[in-house]
Amino acid sequence: MEAWSWLWEAQNHNDELTRAFFTISIILIGIATSWYLWVYKKPVDRNSRLPPGPLGLPIVGNIPFIDPELHRYFAKLTNKHGPIFKLKLGSKLVIVLGSPELAEAVLKEFDSTFANRAPTVAAMSFSYGGADIVFAEYGPHLRNVRALCAREILSKNNLDSFSTLRKQEFRRTLRSIYARVDSAVDIRQEMYLTMLNVIMNMLWGGTLDDEDRNRIGAEFGRLAEEMINNLGRTNISDFFPVLAKFDLQGIERQMKELISWLDTFFESLIDKRVKMDHELKLNGDENSKKNEFKDFLQVFQKLQDQGESKTPFTTTNLKALFMNLVVGGTDTSGVTVEWAMTELIKHPKIMKRAQDELDTVVGRNTNVEESHVFKLPYLGAILKETLRLHPPVPLLVSRCPSSTCNVGGYAIPKGAQVFVNAWAIQRDPKYWDNPLEFQPERFLQSTDKVDSIGTDFRYIPFGSGRRRCAGVPLVERMVPYALASLLHSFEWKMPEGVEIDLSDKFGIVVKKSTPLNAIPLPRLADPSLYIYTDC
Repeated sequence: MEAWSWLWEAQNHNDELTRAFFTISIILIGIATSWYLWVYKKPVDRNSRLPPGPLGLPIVGNIPFIDPELHRYFAKLTNKHGPIFKLKLGSKLVIVLGSPELAEAVLKEFDSTFANRAPTVAAMSFSYGGADIVFAEYGPHLRNVRALCAREILSKNNLDSFSTLRKQEFRRTLRSIYARVDSAVDIRQEMYLTMLNVIMNMLWGGTLDDEDRNRIGAEFGRLAEEMINNLGRTNISDFFPVLAKFDLQGIERQMKELISWLDTFFESLIDKRVKMDHELKLNGDENSKKNEFKDFLQVFQKLQDQGESKTPFTTTNLKALFMNLVVGGTDTSGVTVEWAMTELIKHPKIMKRAQDELDTVVGRNTNVEESHVFKLPYLGAILKETLRLHPPVPLLVSRCPSSTCNVGGYAIPKGAQVFVNAWAIQRDPKYWDNPLEFQPERFLQSTDKVDSIGTDFRYIPFGSGRRRCAGVPLVERMVPYALASLLHSFEWKMPEGVEIDLSDKFGIVVKKSTPLNAIPLPRLADPSLYIYTDC
């Protein structure tokens, strides 16, 4: 009966997936026997054997037995079947890898073979049909667009030009928190709004006035959260593509409705930017602000004017990139800061050491600057340890081989969906001492240092290879600065009688089951340091 607990619970809650599951089972039951004989009784080629895995049922495979907490469920199956195993989810073959050696094989040795994605129905809507960076099909166009983004948008020089903007947003956040001293503050919400404002300003800051930016930011945040939730929902259309046109759960329809609002918004921004630039040219003022930062819409307009034929960066590409940065960047960054603060409040000695480092480097008579972050090795170790225990995307974004490939002695067929369980690898006692303990010092040891650039496959929170997260340079600017600002400006404690909760909830981004609500106490001597003025 345990194996059916997930199914039984879903029935009791009238879960939409369960209803769809039983409908499909009834429709397809007539061909169950022939399907079973074809899959399980056909001759086996010893040179192309599939990985082991749990037995499934005809038609639906392992769907009824799946635990919703996939990262933990996959880790249990790794312990039972080994570091590579298969699941049959409807008509989809899923392969899960759970060791650094196998991760290296897929993400490095056979990186070009596994460079494609296996986007869900919701992901295709989210990415404008694969026009973005995250879910796009791998090929010359994607390579060129990634290179263009690295050169024009996420380059060191361009990110440096936004440093004042980031400082302004973080100072506003400190002022907001200071106004609620001795009251519980929702860390995730504060960080989400801060990251959202930073990224929106970088994307189109020069196009909107403050009133429009605040109004649109609130609406954008709500829609982005709905998108993240839809991307993480289990969709029967992904297991049985033949049923996708029926959209039984309405997920595709909901995503398209969300995209429609954002699409209209993006188009209006682009039109407004074109008109602004045209007016500047007519007035001869196009170079009047040449020393100020350029938002991404200005960069896009420059690319359009240049008409670079090698990398045609279309309006659709731009909107899809906006979606990646705003929806992906804000959620993962905010969640990472929340996890770091949770661990630090749970481990006050570690928090004290981090604050001592800040006092030594920064002092208490001024605010943290972004330039200070590079002089804070212990803070950096805290963030690395946070990402080790709590990678925001625990299964990475799935890969899809373009041809059948042999990995770990088993065949991974063309078109299979391949997950790397980074969450399990980064908690494996074979590769980590005291893996469940929060110990930032492990990243400061002189021997066997672990890097975070995707070359040490024991630690891959951002993935590795040619599909490694393209937004890492931006994350590495925002997250350390955010954490340093919170720790330097305030002491933190839990409300009386409230215990620290480290449980998580699986989704496209894994979050805390319960948001962290902590009480700030000012630790800077001069109250004026909490009062935001134009920087």
